[in-house]
Amino acid sequence: MKCFLIASVLVATCVHVQAQEKMKPEDTEFWEPVPKKVTVEGENKVPSDAIVLFDGSSLDAWVSSKDKSAAPWTVEDGIFTVKPGSGGIETKQKFEDYQLHVEWRSPLVIKGEGQGRGNSGIFMQGLYEVQVLDTYNNKTYVNGQAASIYKQHVPLVGVVREQGEWHSYDIIWTAPRFNQDGSVKEKARITVIHNGVLVQNNVELDGTTEYIGLPKYEAHGAGPISLQDHGNPVSFRNIWIRPL
Repeated sequence: MKCFLIASVLVATCVHVQAQEKMKPEDTEFWEPVPKKVTVEGENKVPSDAIVLFDGSSLDAWVSSKDKSAAPWTVEDGIFTVKPGSGGIETKQKFEDYQLHVEWRSPLVIKGEGQGRGNSGIFMQGLYEVQVLDTYNNKTYVNGQAASIYKQHVPLVGVVREQGEWHSYDIIWTAPRFNQDGSVKEKARITVIHNGVLVQNNVELDGTTEYIGLPKYEAHGAGPISLQDHGNPVSFRNIWIRPL
């Protein structure tokens, strides 16, 4: 039996080698479909196929998360800032899978500590939070620090900058899929690059972001990008998205 198996492997190997020798380079070349050409334009380096969610001038692409009225946050000098107590905002448009770019800055004046300092959040589909927090010399629970998937995934490394310096998040989001009966077919997945450093590597989410209790899934479709009002005047700029 052993000799038979060895002989079979040798025959299969010879057949494979002979097939390789008969092939031409063009036998493994694909010419169609040709990928669409995308350029990266302007000072903010926005891809030409991106949807600009904030261009520095207005919050026309956003509404209040509370009542869908005009977004109440403050726009000035090409940035917008959380208006504490006014509630979160969200995009008018809904999305499923995408590449998202967001730049944010913690308040210049240091107030509070832990989760009370420079806290906001970016919610995928309005339900799953990537944490925004001033973590410069500010101790907190590690699954709640900047670039964590809040209460679920600790970032691989902490990319820290002082107050007043801008941060960037580049996020690749794959939405969860559900069966017809509402059960989970595929969990959500996310990759996060913080200031050019990979901090979340295609991690799987166990459900929506919960402050108290365990994450859970409930069937849903496309949803908005939401920004959190946590009572701190965090600022944002240069936000764009590429639906995938």
